[in-house]
Amino acid sequence: MQSHGTIVIHLKELLTESGFSKNKFCQKAELQRAQLNGYINNTITRLDTDVLVRICDTLNCSLSDLLEYKPPDTE
Repeated sequence: MQSHGTIVIHLKELLTESGFSKNKFCQKAELQRAQLNGYINNTITRLDTDVLVRICDTLNCSLSDLLEYKPPDTE
């Protein structure tokens, strides 16, 4: 199967920089802890635009700060 690259989610780094605890972040961004862990561990398989908006709003970051496309040759 041909690889088309991957999307890397930089939530762990952004969360560390923000100083939010996971619990406080979940509360402010209206996320369930399991959702947060999926995004942090880069195991989420379907990105939810509403969730991405809440994450960016809570962390005051852009979508390009949060998501990075890695072409197949750099995986």
